[in-house]
Parts: sequence; C-alpha cells; structure tokens
Amino acid sequence: MSGLMLLDTPSLYFRAFFGVPESVTADDGTPVNAVRGLIDMIARLVQDRSPDRLVCCMDADWRPAFRVAALPSYKAHRVADDGGDQTPDALEAQLPVIDEVLDAFGLARAGVPGYEADDVIGTLAVRGAADGPVDIVTGDRDLFQLVDDGGPVCVLYTARGIRNLQIMGEKEVAAKYGIPGRGYGDYATLRGDPSDGLPGVPGVGDKTAAALVTRFGSVEGILAALDAGTDEGFPAGARRRMEAAREYLAAAETVVRVVTDIDAPELAALDDRLPAGARDPEKLVALADRWNLGGPVNRLLNALTR
Repeated sequence: MSGLMLLDTPSLYFRAFFGVPESVTADDGTPVNAVRGLIDMIARLVQDRSPDRLVCCMDADWRPAFRVAALPSYKAHRVADDGGDQTPDALEAQLPVIDEVLDAFGLARAGVPGYEADDVIGTLAVRGAADGPVDIVTGDRDLFQLVDDGGPVCVLYTARGIRNLQIMGEKEVAAKYGIPGRGYGDYATLRGDPSDGLPGVPGVGDKTAAALVTRFGSVEGILAALDAGTDEGFPAGARRRMEAAREYLAAAETVVRVVTDIDAPELAALDDRLPAGARDPEKLVALADRWNLGGPVNRLLNALTR
C-alpha cells in the first residue's frame, strides 16, 4: 500500500508482552520483551506494507467515562484495586520506554484525553480515507466496524500473528459473520463481548444477531421495527427478547460505537509522515544501548530507509 497505517498500539504491545518471553531483558534485568516485540512488529509492517504515513494510536483513557456512564459493566472486570487497569507490572514499566523509542524514531503518537485508542483510530481513519487507503493494525475485532471498501479502509487483523495478517474489508467481514460488511458494531452489540463487559441480549447468539442485522441493518433499525409494532423479520422469540433489552440496546450503542469525529488539537497538529530515518539518532542509540534494543532498532531503521 501507499497510504495511512494506524496502529492499535496497546493491542500490539500487549501481544508482544505475552508473545515474547519475559526473560528478554536489559543488562540490569528489566524486562524489555514488549518494547522489542513492538519495534519488530512495526519494522515488519513498514517493510511489508510500505505506508507513506503511520500513527501509533494510544489509550489516553482505557475506560472512558462516557462509556462507563452508559454501561457501568464496561471493562469493570479489568479494574484493579487502585481503580486503574490490570496491566502487568512488568509491562507497565516498559510503557515509558516505548514512548521514548517511538519519539526518537520520529513516529507519530496520538492519544486524546477521555478517549481510547479505538476512537483515535476511528477519527483518523475517516479523515485519512479522503486521501487514500487506510490500514488499521489491531487484534481487536471491534474495529471491524470501520472497514469501508470505498476508502478503502481495511483492518489488518493480528490474531494469527504479524507475519500472517488477515486482511479484513467489507467482503471479508460479510463472509465471516454473515452480516452486511459495515455492520459489525451492531452485530457485536446484540451478541455481546464478555472481554469488554458487554453482556449482549440474553438468548441472542451469533446466528440470531446476524439475521437481525441483515434484516434491519442496525440496532436503530431494530428499535424502529419494535416501535412500528411489526413482527416481520424477527426470528422466533427474537422480538420479545429485543423488547426486553431496549434499555441495554440504547446504552450499548454508545459503548460499542467507535467515535469517528474527535475534535482535538492533538489530532489537528499531527505530523503522520513516515520518517526516512531516526529523528533523534543520538537519543535512539542511547535508548538501544540502555535497554538492549540494538537488533529491533536496526531492523526498523533498515525498514524506514529502504
């Protein structure tokens, strides 16, 4: 591709942390597995996909207040005793190093207070699609709702690894889930997602959720059909379940829907051009020496200068 690549950076560094042994450390014994793994992932993506622009999207707020207000169960099972998230200590210690390394390379980082990385991705994807193709790199299926063959906006899904990415566009989403290609958000609302504390509609599984989204187009369309008093298009028992879940459906829409219109100076002033080399070579060398990152740093430098 030549276009914009948006990284779901938390998804990638969590994958790196759990995929690279914690025995990979700096000279003082500090784990650097997430840092090394993330740098190597970015190097592989730049080498294989050749984007012109790239943004490392970050969680400025992993559990935004507007989502919790709509649905208190949202990510509630991930809240630590101190009120923060349950990021492992060995990963938490690496996050400032990740920021420093990305900045030394000159790779754009973007996070907006009150929003998750998903919302930053959604906003930049919609904005970027006007200028050419957009690739979203993530292990989070929630972002399938952003695919758009008109952009095109595709998701490079990392579930099988960074070397075996699944390219998900509208056709692929439709084929996998039996829904309209842009209907994943509505499908997830109905089916639920326990990993995010999203209960779904009781008694509605994958097949019923797919049938409802295909028939009515969206949660909004389902609610309109309920208001109209029609039974047509509802599988057996589904209308009653939808009626009982009205309150949940209204709340979940706010939770599931990725924000695509953040108005923030952090995004307006973003320079997302892919650098041709390190912005701060001396700082990068110092970081590589301090944290035992020589191999991954050189691989990313080589990918940037090809």
